[in-house]
Amino acid sequence: MMLAVCTLGFFALLLLCLLSSASVSWALAGGLLLFWLYGKRQGYSHRQLAEMAWRELKKGLIVVVVVFLIGIITGLWRAGGTIAFCIVQGMELVTPNLFLVVAFLLCAALSYVLGTSFGVSSTMGVILMAIARSGGVDPVITAGVILSGVYFGDRCSPASSAAVLVATVSETDLYTNVRNMLRTGLLPTLLTIGIYTALSFAHPITAVDASVLTSMRDAFSISWIALLPALIMFILPLCKVPIRISMLCSITVAALIAFFLQGFSVPEILSITWNGYHPENKALAQVLGGGGVMSMLSSYVIVSLASMYSGILRGTGALDALDRKAAALAARIGRFPAMVVVTTLCVSVLCNQAVTVMLGTQLMRSSYTDKDELAQDMENSGIMIAGLIPWSIACSVPLSMLGCDARSVPYAALLWLTPICYAMTKRFFYSGRKTT
Repeated sequence: MMLAVCTLGFFALLLLCLLSSASVSWALAGGLLLFWLYGKRQGYSHRQLAEMAWRELKKGLIVVVVVFLIGIITGLWRAGGTIAFCIVQGMELVTPNLFLVVAFLLCAALSYVLGTSFGVSSTMGVILMAIARSGGVDPVITAGVILSGVYFGDRCSPASSAAVLVATVSETDLYTNVRNMLRTGLLPTLLTIGIYTALSFAHPITAVDASVLTSMRDAFSISWIALLPALIMFILPLCKVPIRISMLCSITVAALIAFFLQGFSVPEILSITWNGYHPENKALAQVLGGGGVMSMLSSYVIVSLASMYSGILRGTGALDALDRKAAALAARIGRFPAMVVVTTLCVSVLCNQAVTVMLGTQLMRSSYTDKDELAQDMENSGIMIAGLIPWSIACSVPLSMLGCDARSVPYAALLWLTPICYAMTKRFFYSGRKTT
């Protein structure tokens, strides 16, 4: 009874945060307090509860470090001209009858390099939406296309905090997961490209407003040198260099480029590292402003709080009943279908991708003997489904950045094709293994 009351209280806090537009971290803090009280009522001491929380927090801190570095990267890549270079050069690929499919490919490529759906939505996504609106392309369709593209990297980029989180909680190798995601993502990606090619011809662009691109050329030295930080993040992980080392190398090169090529001073670079890049030009600020350590503050808090209260839930056995129900569901309908059900319910209620990954993995862990399969199933379900739930952070925030609403969700083809294609083809990727 006490557990039910605490759970309902937690859900009420989540609902309150959503209705008031407050950060979900407040609900997670309240949840931590409620489940801590539950642990006390079960007879555990404060020290025992702290040890439970710390065991999971240690895993979460690995993610926090990576997210911290991502924050630095997103600031320095802006100041160093890396993102400006990608946008300016990418726009040259746009042709009237292929705008939507090129928009998807550009967002997918940049999201793979950056590993952040929000970062791509707020940069390349904003530019593409401006071009679509000025060129007569339906913004609802364009936003759905962009949403598909930005989640390509969220699922399979070694720089993605979501991918790192899945590897951490499933206790698997990040690079193995990335290779698996590229293999299992090939079919839905090709189908998505086919759909967007057809939509491109049905909705051609009629004009391009290049004023923002001109502002970028005026503000930055658009040189191939500015692409080096992105190339480092692309090449080093493929050479199996640890992701944090790859990020540090990219950060170092980006800072040097910002200093020597773009003309920023050392104090300015340090400020951008912490607070992000905020140019005085309003047009540039709207498109390129942001990044920095502080821009990821809510992510640090959410991952840390979610880690601690999930550790308490696990340590006190509060999830045992749900574990049994999840295991029974997996036995009845199969592991991946059960994963889809569990993660959909989690993200629908918790509205947060990171919490869904952590809780969904905990609930489904006992149904898997192969950790790589567990990670692969989570990546192909919860990570993508989070972007389809209109009231979840993973969906509402990018669409808000793009100035659109839930009407764009059906056009996010990659997000719904990925779990469908994987459900139909999983047996080929796990030939000789029991996958149901």
